[in-house]
Amino acid sequence: MNYIAELRTLVGTRPLILPGTSVLIVDERGRLLLLARVDTGDWGLPGGFLDPGESFEDAGRREVREETGLVVDELQLFGVYSGPEYYYRYPNGDEVHNVTAAFTASVAGTAVRVDGTEISGHRFFELDQLPGDIISPERPIVDDYVKRFGG
Repeated sequence: MNYIAELRTLVGTRPLILPGTSVLIVDERGRLLLLARVDTGDWGLPGGFLDPGESFEDAGRREVREETGLVVDELQLFGVYSGPEYYYRYPNGDEVHNVTAAFTASVAGTAVRVDGTEISGHRFFELDQLPGDIISPERPIVDDYVKRFGG
């Protein structure tokens, strides 16, 4: 059983403060990778919550590999995001207060292989053509990225 599932057996859907990562991956054309999430039906960034004892960087690399099949070595810290706007209630009722370390990474190719369990699809988006249904705790991260690199 994974750590969060174990916590949920103890606390139910009550709010948890969870550290995690989001990775802003761009291809050689500067397009941003977004993933179609199974749990919410929204678009999101590759990433996820830390396992006990794991660093933010290691969690980011692991989550990218698990969700997309891509291997990223070099991660650059983009920012740390926390506060009331990073609260989220999942469709199943689980509540979280996200503390997210966001990183940037580049990839040479676009050969993404989604896992089919957590992620149902993917797409590299032009920064001026991002979808409106990005999961709410990641929207401010994406918006900051567009402000900084969108031209």
